[in-house]
Amino acid sequence: MASNPDVQQFLTALRGRITPEQAGLTTFGSERRVPGLRREEVAQLAGVSTAYYTRMERGDLGGVSESVLYALVRALELNEAESAHLFDLARAATGLRRAPRVKPTPRVSPRLALLIDALDVPALAMTQLGDCVASNPMGRALFPDLFPPDRPPLNGTRYLFLDDRARVFYPDWEKTAREAVSGLRLMAGHDPSDRALMALVGELATRSADFRTWWGGHTVRTHFAGTKTIHHPVVGDMTLGFEVMALPSTPGLNLLTYIAEPSTPSADALNLLRSWTADSAATEIDTARQH
Repeated sequence: MASNPDVQQFLTALRGRITPEQAGLTTFGSERRVPGLRREEVAQLAGVSTAYYTRMERGDLGGVSESVLYALVRALELNEAESAHLFDLARAATGLRRAPRVKPTPRVSPRLALLIDALDVPALAMTQLGDCVASNPMGRALFPDLFPPDRPPLNGTRYLFLDDRARVFYPDWEKTAREAVSGLRLMAGHDPSDRALMALVGELATRSADFRTWWGGHTVRTHFAGTKTIHHPVVGDMTLGFEVMALPSTPGLNLLTYIAEPSTPSADALNLLRSWTADSAATEIDTARQH
């Protein structure tokens, strides 16, 4: 079977981050020419021959059993996302390759739209590629750059890498951008036949040197919860907790919500944004009535 460079680079990066001491291996005084573990050391930890592991690292995962994959998970100390990515790569190597296809854009049901609009916190329904298909007024107010007047919403991933405003809006831009890359890498391993995903990756790799570099690092992580610090153009700096919830009724769509810790400057800023949003809505209603 032909080698798979994605597998090769992924496994090479993983063994490069673990030292023999971390793995509990005894080393001697000879100079090491590679960072992290050698191939024979990974093979030893996984209980396979060096030749067999070398075959796997070169991208030939065809016919590799689950028990060997789990042994690699333990040897390389993979987290949940990395383990899932390894199994996705193995599944792609052993199964029939699907022809590239365009997935239909997920549609928001009327009930989900009502729910999003009723939430008193910023909320957006987004595809995994970063297309916003529904949002409430607070969500649009929190991310004003993504919602230009009289135009469709911007793709959040393109905005992050190709719009200079993103580097101001996210003070910790690199962390946010790296998280986006790792999420796309995880999706690419799970479904390499997604034409829209591959087109987005190709565009970003061509136009963004940062994306191109981080994509080559093969880091995979899931980001379903955490905090984000943003510099909002109206209410200033905020650190908000976020939750990303998959919607089983609408595959491919996630609900994102944002909230601030009570009695903090971020909560005050979010309340100010809430008031500003309400005032803007009232002004729009008055203007519409006058016409």
